[in-house]
Amino acid sequence: MLDAKLLETLATFDTPTICNALEIVAPERRATGFTVRPLVCPFPDLPPIVGYAKTATIRSTHVHELTGKPARDQRVAYYEYMASAPTPSICVIQDLDGADVGFGAFWGEVQSTVHKALGLKGVVTDGCIRDIPQWAPGFQALAGSIAPSHAHVHLAGFGQQVRIHGMLVRSGDLVHADQHGAVVIPEAVAAKIPAACDLLARKEAVILDLARKPGFTVAKLREALQKQDDIH
Repeated sequence: MLDAKLLETLATFDTPTICNALEIVAPERRATGFTVRPLVCPFPDLPPIVGYAKTATIRSTHVHELTGKPARDQRVAYYEYMASAPTPSICVIQDLDGADVGFGAFWGEVQSTVHKALGLKGVVTDGCIRDIPQWAPGFQALAGSIAPSHAHVHLAGFGQQVRIHGMLVRSGDLVHADQHGAVVIPEAVAAKIPAACDLLARKEAVILDLARKPGFTVAKLREALQKQDDIH
């Protein structure tokens, strides 16, 4: 597990900035490790979240194969996994219904409230969510869609590798997410990210400061680009 202070620092940056920093500290991941299609974010004003992935899969187009006590035992085991170390954590849950992805909602008032109470920061899913007005306050959500019914939604499994809009996530991976999407941060380079973010901010400031002043020209832009090269 990474130092808690480092995780708090990573949460001060938005997800696009984290992606930019990863291009510096892990250039081999420039085209992988992040969501590549839009996700619905009903609470865009919530701050970024950072946590260890707790993965699961769901289905909703057919009745659960388990009933009675086996179904309850599966659900309890799932919640035990969600509440387990490492923390803080984020639920990353894949809908396996293929062309019918988002057919039924696993997430709503009850699940957001339960997962928040278990200590999770939010959910990233390609499935649908509902009960937006009743959603647990402060619990972030990125979802494939919003829909009204839970249909036959049920757990298919948990703890395995999942794929959310192109982002492969294993249980325990460090995930950063906000209204823009989500990205997996390799723990080996996590400590290098704050410095990379600072470098990027200083380089961008050269152009932004000039562009926000009257009389900005291509000549001044050329000068700013040259100054950027001198910032290390």
